[in-house]
Amino acid sequence: MVSYKELGLVNTRAMFAAAVKGGYAIPAFNFNTMEQMQAIVQAAVETKSPVIMQVSKGARNYANATILRYMAQGAVEYAKELGCAHPEIVLHLDHGDSFELCKDCIDMGFSSVMIDGSALPYEENIALTKKVVEYAHKYDVTVEAELGVLAGVEDEVASEVSHYTKPEEVIDFATRTGCDSLAISIGTSHGAYKFKPEQCTRDPKTGKLVPPPLAFDVLHEIEKKLPGFPIVLHGSSSVPQEEVDTINAYGGKLPDAVGIPEEQLREASKSAVCKINIDSDSRLAMTAAVRKYLAENPSHFDPRQYLKPARENMKKMYIHKIVDVLGSNDKLLQK
Repeated sequence: MVSYKELGLVNTRAMFAAAVKGGYAIPAFNFNTMEQMQAIVQAAVETKSPVIMQVSKGARNYANATILRYMAQGAVEYAKELGCAHPEIVLHLDHGDSFELCKDCIDMGFSSVMIDGSALPYEENIALTKKVVEYAHKYDVTVEAELGVLAGVEDEVASEVSHYTKPEEVIDFATRTGCDSLAISIGTSHGAYKFKPEQCTRDPKTGKLVPPPLAFDVLHEIEKKLPGFPIVLHGSSSVPQEEVDTINAYGGKLPDAVGIPEEQLREASKSAVCKINIDSDSRLAMTAAVRKYLAENPSHFDPRQYLKPARENMKKMYIHKIVDVLGSNDKLLQK
């Protein structure tokens, strides 16, 4: 058993309470590699932002659970080295699909876990979530749960259709499970293809797809039911068209990739939504930089040569999200 506190990590409780009260959202960036981790920490330190470094089941299998634990500990020490005296870094399991996986992550030093029972019948979702909460809270680990189903594909998480969260269920669910935050479905979606073309309209000037608006009426109804309770949005990458265009210009094929407009995420950040998940944008920023560098430098083969601009491009994207979209800059609880 490794306590996350020994690694210098924090859980989400205090940062979520401050975010709900302050009208901003905490960035939750998925990572798989050292370069992503470095870019996340650099961006968080430079903007003085709390940050959630999250790992999917697939990423954990890819990188190795033990290595990830030490990477998280390294992230804390790296932030201090960069000048942040009191880093607020969470290591979070994204879309845990079983009690056993959540328990293993808690035992390996994660400070927060998500148990996703959203595809289960309602009572089974409650029972599974409650079981995870009871174990996690023994070690002061915070738990995110999910009501409603997001469409799209990301790692092992896949669904053809979305089901909006039912506001009438949230009080019963949160009360009976004891979860610390709740991921809801209001129209966001996993992956770089968040909407099918037939779900969108096209901008007559640019020909680009314009996605349908998020269901803010559902969000506001949930806020009324659970005032002040931390709400989470998954599948909230904006799929920056400049990155998509770069990928396509250098041999990629991402036709009609479309994400969530940033102005809608800004609006959500000012509500009870206090955690917004961003994964695909990082992948796009990394891939765009790598494709461009290798196309322009065909004789280069040292991974450091093309991963350095990839890291810089991700860092630029993370800073933009923190400062211009989520508003979590200068929000560290300890200066």
